[in-house]
Parts: sequence; C-alpha cells; structure tokens
Amino acid sequence: MSGLAVDIQRVVDDADLPTDAEFERWANLAWQAEEPSEVTLRIVDREESAELNGLYRHKTGPTNVLSFPFEAPPGITVPLAGDLVICAPVVRDEAHEQGKSLSGHWAHMVIHGMLHLQGYDHLTDDEADIMETLEIALLKELGFSNPYESEETEQDS
Repeated sequence: MSGLAVDIQRVVDDADLPTDAEFERWANLAWQAEEPSEVTLRIVDREESAELNGLYRHKTGPTNVLSFPFEAPPGITVPLAGDLVICAPVVRDEAHEQGKSLSGHWAHMVIHGMLHLQGYDHLTDDEADIMETLEIALLKELGFSNPYESEETEQDS
C-alpha cells in the first residue's frame, strides 16, 4: 500500500457500486507519491454532479468525475490530496454506451481522478499522452483493457 487513506461517502444507494475495498485499491494504485495522504471519494447522483459541474467548471449537466485538489494555505502542511466526486449514473451509462465493463469503467474513473489530484492533466496532447499512458498501465495491472481503444479499433486489430 502507498499510505493513502480513502474516505468513501456514498450519497447514492446503488447495488451496482463497487465495494469500499475496490475503491480503496484503485485509489491507492493511482497514488504516485511516496508520502502518505488522504482523499475523500464521494459517490453522487446526477443532481449533485450537475450542481458541482456548473459551480466549479461552469458546464451544464452532470459529468463522470470531478477532482478537487487540496490547496493548503501558505505555511500549512496537511496530508490531504483532495476530493473526488464521481457520478454513479453517468459512470453506469457511459460503461453501457461504450461497451465497457462497469467495474473497469469505475476503476478508470477513480484512477483518472486520482491522477488529476496529483497534477496530471490532458489539456495538451503531450499532457494527455503522459496521463493516458499511466492510466492504461495502471488499468492493465488490474486486468482491465485500454479504456481509450474503441470497439472498432479492437475489432480491426
């Protein structure tokens, strides 16, 4: 383990949600730092996701994952990575629409969000290449396929 403490808050009641142990495993795998830290993982409904997406990203509607890195005031050192907010219905719908396993898509969203908390981004092609390569490697370690390959790509190979 990497020393990452994960506080899981389930706002939605959904039988399809991963277990706490799965959430913790995926978050810890994605934690690249050696120093211990803490993250809050909040599983929400469409309404809360849309509200946060509008408030912080000025975008309409719910989204799959939002990352809120903790920014300590000057002179304060607290081992907090930040918060991840994942919208359960959006993740379920995306997995279905994209022909992905629900578990694999959940793992991807946790890993993707955790990397954002650590400063990884995909605003430029170079940043995207770095982040996606790491995501693919971590998901492969868990036994999941490349989330960026479409079904058409896999069929053409």
